[in-house]
Amino acid sequence: MGGCFWGNRMKWSWGWIGASFLVFCLGAARTTKAQDNYEIQVYGADTVEPGHTMVELHNNFTFQGSKNPQGGQFPTNHQWHETIEITHGFNDWFEVGFYIFTAAQNGHGWDWVGDHIRPRVRAPEEWHWPVGVSLSTEIGYQRPSFSENTWTWEIRPIIDKQWGPWYVSFNPAFEKALHGPGSSRGFEFAPSAKLSYDVIPQVALGVEYYSGLGPVNHFDTFGDQQHQIFPVIDLNLSPKWEINFGVGIGLNHSTDHLIAKLILGRRF
Repeated sequence: MGGCFWGNRMKWSWGWIGASFLVFCLGAARTTKAQDNYEIQVYGADTVEPGHTMVELHNNFTFQGSKNPQGGQFPTNHQWHETIEITHGFNDWFEVGFYIFTAAQNGHGWDWVGDHIRPRVRAPEEWHWPVGVSLSTEIGYQRPSFSENTWTWEIRPIIDKQWGPWYVSFNPAFEKALHGPGSSRGFEFAPSAKLSYDVIPQVALGVEYYSGLGPVNHFDTFGDQQHQIFPVIDLNLSPKWEINFGVGIGLNHSTDHLIAKLILGRRF
């Protein structure tokens, strides 16, 4: 259910969090093409309410990406990704999400890419922590024609805060290839973050950042890292709906240069 900007609204120091976010943005990087460009999202710490189910459609289109096959994978240029995410809340601190990844491209048709499962726990509200905190772990399979590492594992701490109209979320994720040529690289550090401002109660404007530094014991050089920044708009039209739209720009030659994304979510 991540990516919501409607968290607990508690006062916090704007100067401190703004400075922290700036330091993060100057230093962060990402090696996995923004969650492999199937589910481009910065998670919030909230989990789905007990007994409720969130269904999300993650849509994105790569306007400018790789044009030649690399390592047996399809090029990303003009590739459309559609991901179905179904998340169920079991109690006020635990949820499980399931993903179905698909892709479409001229000359290749529409393909099933793979599936992931993601359990997540959070710090309950009765703990009264000054920030929202949760932890997810995601494991799954992607076909070798779309990812050279077919089995992957991600551990994602999530820290967020809402104070007044401002919202910030930080996801310092750690990813590991379990099967494929990247399995020898160990865990890789792949942080992402979001900063947004409620222009009116129904509309928030913000920026999301996706990046990757490479293996935690030896970061990649800048040219081999991945950097994407997304100006985004979030619509809070109803408690039942989640709408997020953004256009992403790659900041170096190793990153797909231009991507548009749309997330539509509905709570049941």
